[in-house]
Amino acid sequence: MVLALIIAIPLLVQTSRTDAHYEMMGTCRMICDPYNPKPSATALEVMQDLSAIPSPTFVQGTKGEPGRPGKPGPRGPPGEPGPPGPRGPPGDGGDSRKTGSPGVVGTARTETGGQLGAALGGAKIAFYVGLKNPHEGYEVLRFDDIITNLGNHYDPTTGKFTCQVSGIYYFTYHVLMRGGDGTSMWADLCKNGQVRASAIAQDADQNYDYASNSVVLHLDSGDEIYVKLDGGKAHGGNNNKYSTFSGFLLYPD
Repeated sequence: MVLALIIAIPLLVQTSRTDAHYEMMGTCRMICDPYNPKPSATALEVMQDLSAIPSPTFVQGTKGEPGRPGKPGPRGPPGEPGPPGPRGPPGDGGDSRKTGSPGVVGTARTETGGQLGAALGGAKIAFYVGLKNPHEGYEVLRFDDIITNLGNHYDPTTGKFTCQVSGIYYFTYHVLMRGGDGTSMWADLCKNGQVRASAIAQDADQNYDYASNSVVLHLDSGDEIYVKLDGGKAHGGNNNKYSTFSGFLLYPD
């Protein structure tokens, strides 16, 4: 009995080695034949079936909800300064009713060097006069229509302003030429007989014309200022003040 088993077992093993064949069917088929060097027809069919299966198609889903906003980043460096803006409108005007503080009262001196006193230090000297009567030729214009004569330094009988407080003065004159005869008129402002300003009016078209000028002069006490014709005719004008002469003290010495 034992001898029979010893002979039968190798035969069974040899038979199992040559005839072993396993198959597993489903979504995947496996062919196990480790001792067959060539693939079986069943294995080739399975491989062909697998290659014939199309690749899966991916379908895009719906867009999801937006995520939460992230945290703010760090603060950046300051930018370059911008260009200057447009110029603003002018400001409101000041109150013209308010006056400044009075200046220091000066002192005036006479020609001999004596002081006239503190009252004359703030002396108000100004005049404005008009010409009523016509003049012609070469004569001093006697402006005989007195409008302003603070200090009474202008004399209408002579037509001259006589300085009593030395300092800087401003003078101006406007003389209307009496036209109609084609001539010209010259008017000079003189200081002690010397011309300091000149003006001319021409009657080129048989009309009236003006001769005007102005000066700033330093005067000493006793100096005389007046307007003198140097040819031609000056129109008067009664009370209309076509021709005028004026002046005032700017700064006393």
